[in-house]
Amino acid sequence: MRLQREVLVRVLPFALFILLLALRDPIGAWLGPDFDVRLVYPIKTVLVAVIMLYLIREYVELRQLPDEGRWLWLWAPLTGAAVFVLWINLDWGWLNLASEDGFVYDPRDPRSGDIDWTLAAFRLAGSALLVPVMEELFWRSFLMRWIDRQDFLALSPALVSLKAILISSLVFGFEHTLWFAGILAGLAYAWLYRASGSLWPPIVAHAVTNGMLGLWVVHTGQWQFW
Repeated sequence: MRLQREVLVRVLPFALFILLLALRDPIGAWLGPDFDVRLVYPIKTVLVAVIMLYLIREYVELRQLPDEGRWLWLWAPLTGAAVFVLWINLDWGWLNLASEDGFVYDPRDPRSGDIDWTLAAFRLAGSALLVPVMEELFWRSFLMRWIDRQDFLALSPALVSLKAILISSLVFGFEHTLWFAGILAGLAYAWLYRASGSLWPPIVAHAVTNGMLGLWVVHTGQWQFW
């Protein structure tokens, strides 16, 4: 029963986040044309954040910092920045699964064209603060180790197999429309986790990637990356 709970508390926030993403358009249709479907993102961000704060004591891996500070303060930010550069340059042709009529999170007012900074702030905070913790708990700490051993918390990050790294990074990549960039990101974050022995370096790297991407999107207006 304890193992089932350890799995549940890492899967539930991620599954809820993805479910609400998948139900975004049906929710909008159900609530009618006056509902701004972009509000689904702030709603799910707050909901998942509340759940994770309630479960925070369950995430024992968050108590472990890397033995060497360079992983947290040097390699993690550099890796996150490198992934960002790759991300915005690997969006062409068959590397991009997005359809032309796909949803784009554009926080601008449709009438004035001005940015709605409340919507933009929720997107920036959600992607740079919540998503890195939520996804690293699911993809690296849970799934990658679970592939090797169902009692995943008993497996040291340093002992994760190449098979587990490749499988989890491949699936992580196809969670994103920029699937190839996503695979490279998954491999980079997995390397940080395995080499440092702590989940915080991949969390920091993931946060740097998403934070830089968000600021770049707002600055350039390249909303298709959101």
